Amino acid sequence: MFAVANTEKLVADGIITPDQAEEIKHRARDAMIALAVNSVLCLGIFAATAGFILWLAEPGAVAMLGSLILAGGIAILTRGANLTRMFGNAAALMGAGLLLGGGTVELLMNFEHVAGWIMAAVGAITMALSALALVRKSAAAGFVIGAILLMGVALHLFGVGFLLDQFDLFGVAKAGFFLYAFAVIAVAGWFTDIRLITALSIVPFAQALDTGTEYFHAAYVFYSPEPALSILQLGALIALCLWIAARRQGQVARHAGILAILAFIVANLSALVGSLWGDVVGETIWGPNYAGFYGTDGQYQSEQYRAAKAAFNDSAMHISANVFSVLWAIALVLIVFWAAHRNNRGLFNAAMTFGAIHAYTQFFESFADEPLAYVIGGLAAIPLAWGMWRLNATFLAKSSSPAG
Repeated sequence: MFAVANTEKLVADGIITPDQAEEIKHRARDAMIALAVNSVLCLGIFAATAGFILWLAEPGAVAMLGSLILAGGIAILTRGANLTRMFGNAAALMGAGLLLGGGTVELLMNFEHVAGWIMAAVGAITMALSALALVRKSAAAGFVIGAILLMGVALHLFGVGFLLDQFDLFGVAKAGFFLYAFAVIAVAGWFTDIRLITALSIVPFAQALDTGTEYFHAAYVFYSPEPALSILQLGALIALCLWIAARRQGQVARHAGILAILAFIVANLSALVGSLWGDVVGETIWGPNYAGFYGTDGQYQSEQYRAAKAAFNDSAMHISANVFSVLWAIALVLIVFWAAHRNNRGLFNAAMTFGAIHAYTQFFESFADEPLAYVIGGLAAIPLAWGMWRLNATFLAKSSSPAG
């Protein structure tokens, strides 16, 4: 279990010795250095591989170079010393990346009609063989095999997504693909024990309801067309991950915990959207689609679309921005207390951060000219804090009382 503690105070209180405190600091520093080294290594491998593919721009040359670099990396890993193992890892991954990446570019440029099928199949085979090698531990280069497995994941999912776009499959098929991608990425992250990969699985999970981001000049935008449904979807994932983390230890708990935190962050971003704009629940899912309002002459029938949309909105559930704001604030207070009581620092920090974002946003957007709202909210917070304090004291008393 990872926990945050003040080692100096622990030494002063006689809980641990100065030597033990020093060992804790050394291990924490080693973990951070390992993360920094691996991050720089992976970024360098990715940049060099992509650069070689674009620079050579010829399938034969890319395949030849990839084969040579892969062979050199394997030779270093099998015969080299530990001091040179990092270079062997880098070379093997660059070679594998050149072969898979170069083949992908060639398929897209010259064999587009079968590219999706081949990429999906080759990616799945690469995943399966890599997973088998890791399970059997037949290869000393576990880092390389794990990275190749992730390359197979990327190739497989890109191929399936390419097929969806090629056959103009949207709606349920698109949502199903994103949920499938979430499951594949999350399992790959757990299998390779790379929490960054597990964290990335939240992206396709959120996109199942079209929640995502957009970039344009001088702005990076988060959008959530269905904030209420997205919060319910992400809330279910958070509950599942916390349930798993509470019942399992080690690797499973770590990955469930990081996924719960990422889901909580995206859920709060969706709540931010709802607190600013409100929500007509299901408008983009069950409501009229503008694409269906083109006449036989190809002209867009705007009046009919607006009438259909208005009719749907009149019968749909509508959650106002003010209701969203109040419910979000209450949820954040409850989660802050629960996370603090359970010593879940990740959720606690995220909830406190979004509490500050919520207060800042609502001050300027909703209640800047309503000082009475701050009086009511501030006075309500005082007994709420007292109640949280007394409830925690009750919990502590029950946990420390002898059984029987």
